Amino acid sequence: MNRNEKILRHINKNGQGIEIGPSYNPIAPKKAGFKVDVIDHASREQLIAKYDGHGVNLDNIEEVDFVWQGESYAELTGKHKYYDWIIASHVIEHTPDLIGFINDCDAILTDDGVLSLAIPDKRYCFDHYRAITGISKVIDTHLSQATFHTPGTVADHFLNAVSRSGRIAWESHTSGEYKLLHSMEYVRQIMNCAIDGKTYIDTHGWCFVPHSFRLMIHDLFHLGFISLQEVDFYPTEGCEFYITLGRKGKETHQSRLEMLEAIDIELSEANTGESIDLWEKRFYELEQVRQQLQIQLEQNQIQLQQTQAKLAISQSELQASQKMISAMKTSKFWKLRTNWLKIKKSLGLPANE
Repeated sequence: MNRNEKILRHINKNGQGIEIGPSYNPIAPKKAGFKVDVIDHASREQLIAKYDGHGVNLDNIEEVDFVWQGESYAELTGKHKYYDWIIASHVIEHTPDLIGFINDCDAILTDDGVLSLAIPDKRYCFDHYRAITGISKVIDTHLSQATFHTPGTVADHFLNAVSRSGRIAWESHTSGEYKLLHSMEYVRQIMNCAIDGKTYIDTHGWCFVPHSFRLMIHDLFHLGFISLQEVDFYPTEGCEFYITLGRKGKETHQSRLEMLEAIDIELSEANTGESIDLWEKRFYELEQVRQQLQIQLEQNQIQLQQTQAKLAISQSELQASQKMISAMKTSKFWKLRTNWLKIKKSLGLPANE
């Protein structure tokens, strides 16, 4: 199944639905025959202006039926228990109140309705170095009725956001170096804006691996915070995983402990992959050093061979000279010359005459 098929698996195309924040990439577009209302943070005209020049197909941006300004979806649409389905791709991680978002969706869904989510896997996006979200933060934020992300969340998001090989989202097999996306000065400025509390700062408020989100839904349901349960789940493909929630959802086949163990496995898979990448990088670096040393050794061996050849020639010439000198010293001419020089010396004559 491809991405859209997974997201649309439990969507009744003949039913009335909502897509939240589809922007230039709708999954259930009106032009494809879906009976869908669009909720977004801006009108179609504003979205076109926003994405103009970004290399996206602006024709895919459909008419926005409801421009969201922070109110509940029931207040925004004027509907209650009306919609058969809701699609939200890469939306839930941006919400300041995760429980509130799920309950907002639940309020406008029919009893048989479903909420279909595509959620980034924090292992394979710019959230890579951030900790997975625990239930304490989710509950506390909901009870505080937060409408903005906290300054701490903003700081965490911007301090630790990274790219890998120049990308902010990647696949499990992707290799390459990580780079921090933001300077400390920028983080300080944007965190101060969050402290001021007058401007909404868009961040990923929540970070998940597949089973940490599944466990979160399980626990929130059993603690009485939400009424939706898991209907279907598809593991990570690319940088995201897929889950459908509904009132007719059922218990997963895994126990809480098994899901906790699955979270450990998912995190260790990422860490193992990182370790392999680091060792491969180190191996590559060592191989480069080895090759350079091999080249240097070969050059030194050539120089050594040349030096040894010159030395052999010199030794041969020296031996030849020594033989010649020995031969000359034993020759009659050499003896006569030696005696003649002695006679000249005794007569007081110069040796060169």
